[in-house]
Amino acid sequence: MKISCLIGSPRPESNGAALIGRFAETAESLGATVEKIVLNDLNYRGCQGCMACKTTAEKCVQEDELAPVLESLKGADAVVLAMPIYCSDVPGQVKCFIDRTYSYMKPNYRTERNASRVPAGKKLVLMVTQGAPAEELFAEVPRKYVDFLSRSMAFGESQILRAVGVGGGGTTGVPDRYLEEAEKFARQVVTG
Repeated sequence: MKISCLIGSPRPESNGAALIGRFAETAESLGATVEKIVLNDLNYRGCQGCMACKTTAEKCVQEDELAPVLESLKGADAVVLAMPIYCSDVPGQVKCFIDRTYSYMKPNYRTERNASRVPAGKKLVLMVTQGAPAEELFAEVPRKYVDFLSRSMAFGESQILRAVGVGGGGTTGVPDRYLEEAEKFARQVVTG
């Protein structure tokens, strides 16, 4: 099984990186091949709205450091995206990535049932961290991105891990219950 893990925080020692670390360690121990990608380390732009992916090409025509990542994700069996909540939503690095997945959708995506150019049935795990301790705050954020990504990338199943009240970052900032949940999700993804 091939799993692509995307870290969406701009901080190298982020809470999301800690969750991805535990997920990846567990998945690899079960025989999965895990690729970790730190979005902030890449030089890329968001969607330019050129619509080439719907008219003259079957992929995003931008040639930057995100292009090979977008191509690689097509071959992954599962995608894990860790992202913090900044200013009530995801940081720009994540939003630019998500916008670029629009290129996976076929030109007639509004009317076609199977709208994705990506093989169907992949698994998605969204790991969302936030400093705000109230569970109800920003609860809608992960759901809207799961809905969009499930359509653009044809995910067969999805799971959301929300780590609330985790500020400061790093492996010492993430309570064990969330790290254990990341491990549990890894087992579910790899073993079915």
